[in-house]
This record gives sequence, C-alpha cells and structure tokens, in this order.
Amino acid sequence: MIPPPVRFHSTAAFVADIERSKAFYTGLLGQEIDLDFGKNVILKSGLTLWEIQPNHIIPHTLGHEHIAENRSTRFEFYFESSALAEVYEHLLAAGVEFLHPVHEEPWGQRTIRFFDPDRHLIEVGEPLETFIARLFSDGMRPEEITVKTRVPVEKVRELIR
Repeated sequence: MIPPPVRFHSTAAFVADIERSKAFYTGLLGQEIDLDFGKNVILKSGLTLWEIQPNHIIPHTLGHEHIAENRSTRFEFYFESSALAEVYEHLLAAGVEFLHPVHEEPWGQRTIRFFDPDRHLIEVGEPLETFIARLFSDGMRPEEITVKTRVPVEKVRELIR
C-alpha cells in the first residue's frame, strides 16, 4: 500500500515563556521571525516556538505535568498534508498509537498527533493554504478568517485567490 503524501515541515519546541524564548532565539542566535501569533512563533529557519496553554489538547491528553516538568514530549515533529483524513486512516490501519484523532484547532487547522516507536510526538496538520481555503469555502469572509487564525488579512486574500 502506498502511503498518502506527507512532507516534513518543521520542529515545534514547547517553551515555558514565549517572550524569553523569542529573545533567546532572535537576540542570541540571530534567528528571524517569520510569523508571530503570540504564543506561537514561526522562525524563518523553520523552527517553531510554542508556549502551550493549559487548556490546549496536548496537556489535556498527555497531562500538563508532562509539558510543565520538562519530561518527554517537550517537542513534536511537525509535518503537513492536504490529505489529512487519508493520512489518519493509513496510520490507523497500521496500528499507530495516537495522542488524538483528527481535531480542529481553535485557529481552524485540522491536526492529528501520534507517537513514533520511541514515543516522540508527531503532528500532521493541514497546510496553511489548505485550511484557509477550507474556512473560506465554508463561508467565512477574509476578515473573519483573520480574526480566527491571526493570519494577516493580506495573506488570507493571497491564499484564497
């Protein structure tokens, strides 16, 4: 069986204090910020810094102590696929252990999270252009998409053209 298309996108590092981490990576390591969503910052290098909030699905399903106490799963390998449902079914059939099935994040992106054989956390999410287009086709106006996703309205308009 040929697996559905999946490409590696980036690594997300879970951090305790996003402002401290932004200062470290930009000030000490010279990294540039590509997109800043407040508690989630994407660096131009591809590294993402993410201050996970207590009400997010990851600490809810793993246990907040796993995130807060610097145990395993302090980061995840992040991949993207516009064929998320097919990826989920393929992994499910292979007996992969899931953290959660297909889930819509508060910003509108659909994701799945699961473990590799060493229990590294892996996420596959819809690419930005896929979930922006889906939100638009579901009837949301560009300004509403910007409010939900925090993606600048100019970028939203560019993606839905």
